[in-house]
Amino acid sequence: MLLPLLGVCVGLIIGYLFPPVNIPVVYTRYISVAFLAGLDTVTGAWRAGLENNFCLSTFILGFTTNTALAAFLTYTGDKMGVDFYLAVIVTFGVRVFTNFAAIRRCLYKLYFSNIK
Repeated sequence: MLLPLLGVCVGLIIGYLFPPVNIPVVYTRYISVAFLAGLDTVTGAWRAGLENNFCLSTFILGFTTNTALAAFLTYTGDKMGVDFYLAVIVTFGVRVFTNFAAIRRCLYKLYFSNIK
């Protein structure tokens, strides 16, 4: 539990010390869907960790493939003139909220199962 917290702290320090990166408007869809796909994978890993089912290789593979698939669908939609990125946002958004609901249930069981 200490290692993820340490990673968040290091990330916040790096983000504070270095200047922000300007992303061209053309890439904002790709960055947003890639971020959402990554967030889905991270929340899924958190859930798996709470359920004692975490596997690092599955996490790395899921993070890579989810992010690449989200960017690919967005790119394909852009080339076809169809807003596929909306489907990606809805799909990964629902998965993030589903994972957070499961995390909430796991934490509730973990911390409040003895209180009546």
